[in-house]
Amino acid sequence: HRLSVPRATSPHLQPCPTVLLSLLLALQPLGGLLWQLGGPGRLYGYMVLHAGLWALSWAAAVALLQLEHTRVLVRDRTRGHGTVLLLFWALAFAAENLALVSWRSPLWWWARGPHVLLQVQFSLWLLRYICTFTLFVLGMKAPGLPRKPYMLLVNEEERDVENTQVRSPGAGRTTSTWKDFRRKLRLLVQYMWPRGNRLLQGLVLFCMALMGLERAINVFVPIYYKNIVNELTGGAPWHTLAWTVCIYVALKFLQGGGAGATGFLSNLRTFLWVWVQQFTNRQVQVQLFAHLHGLSLRWHLGRRTGEVLRSVDRGTSSINSLLSYVVFSIVPTIADIVIGIIYFTSAFSAWFGLIIFMCMSLYLTLTILITEWRTKYRRDMNTRDNEAKSRAVDSLLNFETVKYYNAESYEVNRFNEAIRKYQVSEWKVSASLGLLNQTQNLVIGLGLLAGSLLCAYFVTEHKLQVGDFVLFGTYIIQLYTPLNWFGTYYRMIQTSFIDMENMFELFNEEQEVKDAVNAGDLRLEAGRIEFENVHFSYVEGKEILHDVSFSVMPGQTLALVGPSGSGKSTIIRLLFRFYDVWGGCIRIDGQDISQVKQASLRAHIGVVPQDTVLFNDTISNNIRYGRVSATDEEVQEAARAADIHDRILSFPDGYSTQVGERGLKLSGGEKQRVAIARTILKGPRIILLDEATSALDTETERNIQASLAKVCAHRTSIVVAHRLSTVVGADQILVLKEGRVVERGRHEELLQKGGVYASMWLQQQAGEDGDGKECGTEKAPGSSKGQ
Repeated sequence: HRLSVPRATSPHLQPCPTVLLSLLLALQPLGGLLWQLGGPGRLYGYMVLHAGLWALSWAAAVALLQLEHTRVLVRDRTRGHGTVLLLFWALAFAAENLALVSWRSPLWWWARGPHVLLQVQFSLWLLRYICTFTLFVLGMKAPGLPRKPYMLLVNEEERDVENTQVRSPGAGRTTSTWKDFRRKLRLLVQYMWPRGNRLLQGLVLFCMALMGLERAINVFVPIYYKNIVNELTGGAPWHTLAWTVCIYVALKFLQGGGAGATGFLSNLRTFLWVWVQQFTNRQVQVQLFAHLHGLSLRWHLGRRTGEVLRSVDRGTSSINSLLSYVVFSIVPTIADIVIGIIYFTSAFSAWFGLIIFMCMSLYLTLTILITEWRTKYRRDMNTRDNEAKSRAVDSLLNFETVKYYNAESYEVNRFNEAIRKYQVSEWKVSASLGLLNQTQNLVIGLGLLAGSLLCAYFVTEHKLQVGDFVLFGTYIIQLYTPLNWFGTYYRMIQTSFIDMENMFELFNEEQEVKDAVNAGDLRLEAGRIEFENVHFSYVEGKEILHDVSFSVMPGQTLALVGPSGSGKSTIIRLLFRFYDVWGGCIRIDGQDISQVKQASLRAHIGVVPQDTVLFNDTISNNIRYGRVSATDEEVQEAARAADIHDRILSFPDGYSTQVGERGLKLSGGEKQRVAIARTILKGPRIILLDEATSALDTETERNIQASLAKVCAHRTSIVVAHRLSTVVGADQILVLKEGRVVERGRHEELLQKGGVYASMWLQQQAGEDGDGKECGTEKAPGSSKGQ
């Protein structure tokens, strides 16, 4: 398979511009010093120090670049630039933006005035700005950070979904995570807008309006607090002060505790959004559940139930989390920051807007970089968690096998080791989380210190009032409160994207067997089955069925016998269309089953498998599963036909008896009779018996044969048999060997041929005679007396 590199950019395409720009920035102050020496200006010591430190820092950046391109990216071409290099470029570009504070100064206009020194300085700043901006943009491209939404999605080689199951040709291609992002985003957005429900659509619009009103209130609360302070210090009359206080309290009631977390508007929005959230949760679970039932038998046989259920549970909850955190946490927080920058720049000065911008930008940048670094630990923890849960599920489902081999301590030790590995990964997640929190606190503290000192200075210079200082402190704390949760929101979003990845992989799984475009319903008339030159393989290169042809007339019984692995059960699965044939055709009453709808085909076919699995429900509901609309009388009639009615009545709870997980509370014979009753209740025209009695003892098998005869009476039947004595009365017997039909005919005809069937018959008869002799010599306890 071809290696997929994010943005499809080779590491050899980018060293040139990044290295050249870094070298240019390193040499630029040295060129400025030479020009200063040759010109009329003086050369001060601080200029030399600044130029030297500048050149050394950019020389170090060049060295880091060279190290990445020669060592790191050679080993892993999907890896991004290091955190140090990205942070250095971000800070360098942010530092050049400080000059924007003096945008009203005439020094900006190099054409104004004949002062050559000012023109050169402005030209050098413009050069630095362009270079640092270009480096900042290039740093965010490949082979920089992998091109992932929010830098969160999991690499395709690191999926914790099933990678070992057998797939059809071409199904194992690796899919790019970024390539699927637009589809995932569309899938996510559609759940935010409830289609076909005008009431919920109105609730969505109303919640958006409430969120906009909260943004406006967040601006006016500090302003009215400032007015209260100014009126108190300025000696305003009581009625004016009372009116201002009432407005402030009303706004505070609507806003809530500082950031609107518990305010009236926030609580109202949260309450109304619950209905939208429930709708979303129901839609996701129903769609995914239906999709899983539409996948092929091959896919289900290759999956671990615990991992699938874990992925479904995490994925459905993650969609609700994403909608909630993105729409009502991240977007409002960013909007508050932008509004705050604009307000302080216009109402105070550009310095305040710059401080807020720098602090918020540094906070968000560090949060994203460190959280991206933490992603691998979170992903590994999820993988370990899945492994531990799957191991526990597998062990508990095979409870009897564990007991048979006295392997309790072995299973406990395996589970303990899985938990230990999970806890190691969990500790790494917790430790990296602590580092992120401390970094965020440091940035917030520095920003608050710088802004408060500047505001206090302007108050002492009588450029601002005391109320302005209060406004600044109140507004900044109000901004920092949700911003302090931004890291949590971001981590939750990251976690949700990671958790959603497995669910989207489930959605990506395509149905192997699909209805044709113009497929119609199966028109069953008599029930004639025809296999015409059928070829089939589970995997390419290993043919299971080779040129198999036969016909089953309406009402007849066809038996399939042969050694294990000869393709008997495969014929049953092909007829039920769990798989599509690779060659040839299967017809029912002259209709190609690949051209009819699967639902209509399976509605006319009843199956009694070898390993009957019952739902953890009552006996009545398990029988009724054959036709969910059946009445209690019809359920009991089907049980009578399967000779299980009297046995059910002997249970304390009768038809309300719980059968347990997979029907473990019932014996093998009882489970088979319940399955037979279920099939009788369905009333199909075609019956498929896949070694329905091979797992039972001889006596139980003989008792059930009468029930099976009732099921097959006047129906077209195909029976897969292990014991040849059960198919002696079949209208036709097909002997399969290595995927080919080697013999066909009735029982007596095949015995006369003396071929494969006759050999199998003699072997089984000899085995049964041996068992009978052994049973005859065995005495039951207490049988010493004559009987």
